[in-house]
Amino acid sequence: MQQLKNDSEKYAVLFANIDSGRVKIPQFQRDFVWGKEKTAALIDSILKGFPIGTFILWKTRERLRHMRNIGNFELPEPPSGDAIQYVLDGQQRITSLYAVRKGARITQDGREIDYKDIVIDLIADSEEEEEVVLDMPPEDRDYISVYEILNSSIADLVKGRDDEGLNRVSYYKSKLESYEFSTVVIDDYPIEIACDVFTRINTGGKPLTLFEIMVAKTFDPEKGFDLEKRYRELISSETADKDLESAKWDTIPRETILQCVAAIACGSIQRKDVLKISRDDFIHYWDKMKDGLFKAVDYLRSHVGVRVSRILPYNTLLIPIAWFFFHKGGSDVLPSENERLRQYFYWAALNNRFNSGQGTKVGSDLEKMQAILDGHEPEYNGHELDISAEDLMSRPFSVGDAYCMAIVCLLCEKEPRRFNTKGKVNLDNDWLKIASSKNYHHFFPRAFLKKKTDYESLPNSIVNIVLIDDLLNKRTIHAKPPSQYMMEFQKMNSKLPKIMKTHFIHLDEWGIFKDDYDRFVHKRAKAIAKALNNVLNPKMD
Repeated sequence: MQQLKNDSEKYAVLFANIDSGRVKIPQFQRDFVWGKEKTAALIDSILKGFPIGTFILWKTRERLRHMRNIGNFELPEPPSGDAIQYVLDGQQRITSLYAVRKGARITQDGREIDYKDIVIDLIADSEEEEEVVLDMPPEDRDYISVYEILNSSIADLVKGRDDEGLNRVSYYKSKLESYEFSTVVIDDYPIEIACDVFTRINTGGKPLTLFEIMVAKTFDPEKGFDLEKRYRELISSETADKDLESAKWDTIPRETILQCVAAIACGSIQRKDVLKISRDDFIHYWDKMKDGLFKAVDYLRSHVGVRVSRILPYNTLLIPIAWFFFHKGGSDVLPSENERLRQYFYWAALNNRFNSGQGTKVGSDLEKMQAILDGHEPEYNGHELDISAEDLMSRPFSVGDAYCMAIVCLLCEKEPRRFNTKGKVNLDNDWLKIASSKNYHHFFPRAFLKKKTDYESLPNSIVNIVLIDDLLNKRTIHAKPPSQYMMEFQKMNSKLPKIMKTHFIHLDEWGIFKDDYDRFVHKRAKAIAKALNNVLNPKMD
């Protein structure tokens, strides 16, 4: 970046540019939060000639998603082709000053704030430290509204005032109109530099997210494209045929959706590469990404057991799968492709692949997807997995552990049934947030195991987890030993042994009716390990 130069503008020029739509507040700025007290103090500083800080503006012909209004006033769009100055620093100050000039009424926290109430006390001495600008008209003192001073002629302002009042009003009007606001204009720099400037001077060091930058960069009013709005519609829509909420996949974050577009548009989800995607290319690939995304979600729900998004081991896993279905087009998945996609999914999750280095790893995994499309087995370069029962028995259950969530997905593939009615277990994202959520149940309840002293296996082992409904978990089973509650369910349902196989559990062979926790954990771990290894090492024809 070249050294930037300070400039200055008077009140009339600065706010004429706002009135014409040539100065805008970009959407990534926070909401206007200043009240009358801060605004009055700001005007007071101007009248006393104090510096109030620099306005940093980014001048560009790009059209970003911006806040169209300032202080609830409708602002026009500038003529096509004209440059716009987006406020990077000084939004609260510039909006406060504009609200006073327009006499705005703004609702904050359920109460209306009238900026015409900000007045100058004509009795107070501006040469002293006493404040001359007040946020409410004083009683029994001569005052004048700042709004009146800025919007009326001197002839109208001095009517009915004595010489002293005339002099004071003239003095304050001159001070306001002649005050030079310090400005720095960043002229025609790329959006990523402008956003970097914004990040460095705002939000207490909190950087703008990549999604926030791309919302600004890809906004196109002529094409009706607004990334923030499109994302919300993707999650939940009243008009579209499909949305993620109806598929119970509504927890997918903004960044992941953005990365799905980037993977398709440029084959990379690295920040620097995403920022290089042009607005037109991004808009072009959006609907194509949506088609690939919905096909990926449908596939993961029906073939891999990811029935709801909360159990997806990594959100990042969605990216290469969506890329695959974008390139697959309208063709059905072949049996060999299904085997290899399932192999990749479980390999990545059980390898804790995306705990770090997501950008470079996704790029490598897109090559695996291409190999599958070409009819080849993807290469894992010595990172093949073989899961042992001991691995599973020693793994504590955690919803934040991709390894554990991969096993939850495997449990879902079996379409687990309710113990009492044989109906499918209802999974819900709200019931899967934390390890103690309603859908997760320790088959040997931990409260029961605390009373026992003759077991060696980890009570919170992943292989002690089953998926059941809320009513069974919290209201029927509680802390009962499995010998007791399984006997109760067996009396209700003669099909219980068959039902339990949908949970990778064999009732009669695993010591359940003897409350033998160690035998149960060992047997179930072997069954789950066998199923995982069959997926990880498919036998191709």
